[in-house]
This record gives sequence, structure tokens and C-alpha cells, in this order.
Amino acid sequence: MRRLARILFVALRFRLYRLLPRFAPRGDGTGAAADPGRAARLRQALETLGPIFVKFGQVLSTRRDLLPLDIADELAKLQDEVPPFASELAIAEVERGTGKPVAEVFAEISREPVASASVAQVHLARLHDGREVAVKVLRPGVEAAIAKDVALLETAAALMERLWADGRRLKPREVVAEFAHHLEDELDLMREAANASQLRRNFEGSALLAVPQVYWDWCSQRVMVMERMIGTPVSQVDTLRAQGVDIAQLARAGVEIFFTQVFRHGFFHADMHPGNIFVEAVKDAAGRVRGRYIALDFGIMGTLTEVDQNYLAQNFLAFFNRDYRRVAQAHLDAGWVPPATRVDEFESAIRAVCEPIFARPLKEISFGRFLLRLFQTSRRFNVEVQPQLVMLQKTLLNIEGLGRQLDPDLDLWQTAKPFLERWMDEQVGWRGLLRTIRREAPFWAATLPQVPRLVHRLLAEDPPAALQRAVERLAAENARRNNLLGALIALLAAIAALLAVSLL
Repeated sequence: MRRLARILFVALRFRLYRLLPRFAPRGDGTGAAADPGRAARLRQALETLGPIFVKFGQVLSTRRDLLPLDIADELAKLQDEVPPFASELAIAEVERGTGKPVAEVFAEISREPVASASVAQVHLARLHDGREVAVKVLRPGVEAAIAKDVALLETAAALMERLWADGRRLKPREVVAEFAHHLEDELDLMREAANASQLRRNFEGSALLAVPQVYWDWCSQRVMVMERMIGTPVSQVDTLRAQGVDIAQLARAGVEIFFTQVFRHGFFHADMHPGNIFVEAVKDAAGRVRGRYIALDFGIMGTLTEVDQNYLAQNFLAFFNRDYRRVAQAHLDAGWVPPATRVDEFESAIRAVCEPIFARPLKEISFGRFLLRLFQTSRRFNVEVQPQLVMLQKTLLNIEGLGRQLDPDLDLWQTAKPFLERWMDEQVGWRGLLRTIRREAPFWAATLPQVPRLVHRLLAEDPPAALQRAVERLAAENARRNNLLGALIALLAAIAALLAVSLL
């Protein structure tokens, strides 16, 4: 209750009610001219409320199609310009984490952070062997702040599920639990370092994505030391153009990277706001300048099972081919809609939602209208939320917003469709069969020599005799049941005869 009271106090203190149309000052129709400080007040309020609210602002900052530009620009500062904590605290944390004086670990370390976000801040440093590194340090007390907000979200989710008609369908408590799980991972920098190493292995030698190397000797739960990466923030499109980067190609590469992570690896970066993505201008073999993405901040990563990967890929392909019947049937088969749902009606509703956005570049798609229609359809057909896919949906929101900033003319469907078709061919065709055989071969090699011994043991236990005894017990039980039934019939017949005699 204290946390809820503080949230209400902060909202009143920063006059956030004036963001609502009903209370907004009259001006040019948007409130921007009459209330020029509204964006800064919203950003300051989110910073005051803590990490979870900052993350919410980071997601909103990528949606310039849904927010006024002044608010989107101000919220973009939450990506890496959150007020830092004292450098002395950061240095002390580094010394506790490494177990050594900072001078023994680094030849030089910057006292001022180069970036500061909701959970941690980053200092630049140089090791004694000359390697340039980035040192990430968790904020003091961040665990307690997040725990309070998660508890508040859990309470709100429980009330929503109990009091709202759509509560059970939307599964708010399971969604909050999924979100809390990823936040817990983000508060352990050893896990983040492991995530970075895995993503780096997945894209080893890639011309599309670079991932920093982790220096494990100096990592701990609250400190992470990694290779320093130099690039231009992806949001600085004009600077990238000046460097000769083909922005349209960069946008297409971003789509390919996303689908590669999701469908080929089943392991994807789930916090892809512009503050976590840099671009390096590199020359290819032909001397052309190409943009290579640099991924940063690996605290929140998503995973998908093979079942989820195949199901999603088939749905995406069906969408791209406008095969709405297949999409509707897939939802029914997966149990995402009630079994009594009429496939033809569901197919028609999906068509009405998706047809208006096909064959159009991002700039011509109203994402807000699309979300409204999607929500109305899901409510009408009682579509259940899938908590395991919440991180993927959040990432799709980031990716689509980033694509709008880079190349509003990007045709997301035509860019993604060839990749998905190629991936499905690899999974379902003869290539997929060969890959499965290679994967299972070690298991078969270990199991096949044991087959004769297992067969001998099975025969030695004389299963026919055990089966015969079970059949005999079943027959005896059946005979007793028949005897009881016969006696009951005889009794009923006797009662019926007595009644007939009495009536005569």
C-alpha cells in the first residue's frame, strides 16, 4: 500500500493527469503548445518511480507512431541517460566483485559513466595488457526496488484476474511471473555474461551482428567486464547515412537477425531498444560500406522450444501467404481458442484484421488501429494469452518500432518471407531429416549395444506368466461381478412377482 501511495503521489507531483485529453490544457489540439513541459515531467516521474517504470518508458520511446514526438524524444533519454549513481559506489562495487583494488585490475578506469540505465551503469576502462573494456555495475539497492514493484504487479494481476471479465483469458498472474523471472535474471550479471557468450557463439563470424567478448576473470554477480564496442547508436540515422551506411539494407539486416535468433537459435535478445543497439560501418570485399549491428545489454533474453519455433514459423508463413484458414486451424489445434470455436468465423475475423496491413510499407500501417482490432478479435473469440511468448511479443514491438525509424518504406512481409520459407525447408525437408539423424546418432550409438541385454532381461522376467496371472485375476473379478448382477436380477424378479400377486 505504501508503494501504491507513492506512485499516486509521484503522479500528482509531476501533474501526469494533464497528459489525459480530458485534463490537458487547451492549445493546438495535442496539448504540446499549451504544456511544453509535459514530456520532461513524464520522464522525470518514470525515473523517480524506479527501474520497472523506466523500462516501460523505454518500450514506449520506440513507438513514435503511437506517441507525440515531444514525448517520444524525451522518453528516448531513458535508454541510456538515466541519472547515474555516485562513481565512488561503482568503484567500491568493482573492488568487492573482483576481490582486488581497482588499480590492480585496470590500468585506467573512467570515473564518470559513459551510459546509465535503470538497472546498471557502464564505465570505460583499460586492462593492464592494453585491452579496452566496458565495466557494467548494478545500481545499489536495485533488487529491493524491483521486488516492491513486482509485488505490486502481482497484487494488481490477482485483482485483475478476479474482478475483470477478461482476467482469466489474459492470464495476468502468469504474465507477471514470466516478467519477474526475466527481471531476476537481469539482476545477476553472471547470467548476463553467459547470455552474451551464447549469443556471440551463435553469431560467430557473422557479417550482420557483433557481440562483445566477456572477460570472465573480472565478472561477478554485480560486476561484468566485457570488450569495449565502438559504434554509432542506431537511432542516429543521419550520422549513419553520413558514414555511407545503406539504411535500407541495414533495416533488412535487422529483420534477418531477429528471425535468425528466434527460429534458427531459439535464443533471442529481448530488450532491443535503440539504447542497446549500435551500428559499425564496415567495408565488404567489394569495398562497399555496410552497417553491422552491435548488440549490448544481455540481461533479458528470450528462449523458445522447438515446438514453439515450428508452430510460430508455420503461423508466420500462413500469414505471409494470406492463408487465414490455416492460421485459424493452427490456433484451434494448439488450444489457444475454445474447442467449440467455428473455424470459418475465426478465419473471417483474422482476415479482417490482417488484410488492411499487407503489401504496405511500415509508414502506411497504423499500428494503433491494428492492435485495437487484434484485441477486439481476441476478446470476441476468447483467445488465451501465452505467457511463454510475452518476451517475443515485446521484442516484436521493439523491432517494428526500430524498423519505422530506420526505413519507413520497409516491407516487413516481403523481407521476412524468404527467410522463413528457407528455414521451413531446412526443418521439414530432407535437410531437416539429416540434421535430426546427426543429432540423434550419439544417442542411438549408446543405446543400440544395450538392446540385446534389455531384451534378455525382459524375457527373463517371464512376462507371459505375469500377464496370465493378471488375466486370471481379471476373469475372477468379472465372475464375481456377474454373480452379484445375477443375484440382483433374481431379487428384482422376485419383488416384481410378489407385487403382481398382491395386485391380483
